[in-house]
Amino acid sequence: QVQLVESGGGSVQAGGSLRLSCTASESNYLTNCMAWFRQAPGKEREGVASIDSGGKTNYLDSVKGRFTISKDSAKNTLYLQMNSLKPEDTAMYYCAADPMSSLLNLFPYRDYRVELLFGYWGQGTQVTVS
Repeated sequence: QVQLVESGGGSVQAGGSLRLSCTASESNYLTNCMAWFRQAPGKEREGVASIDSGGKTNYLDSVKGRFTISKDSAKNTLYLQMNSLKPEDTAMYYCAADPMSSLLNLFPYRDYRVELLFGYWGQGTQVTVS
């Protein structure tokens, strides 16, 4: 079992920046694929960015050039640096992990029930952009 704890959310004005963190209780094969998702009220959860154990990344088109996903294996921590934030980025942001590194190839996961696709989820952190 892997426990994921997100932090770093908050309220920011449009154009501002935030860095989300997701600390895993362990960093091993169970976290071969990690991702950030977001869910706005009344909308489905969508993949924002994902990264595999080799460092390969994918990004949602609307965040490319603004968001950067990275991870520090020594700290068991996944990050999402968010710059040039827009009101439409407002959502609850979730960290997810799974042993299957091939999940990276299914990004942005629009045809899947992501809650079932990824085995481990954090509790979420709210990002509000005004």
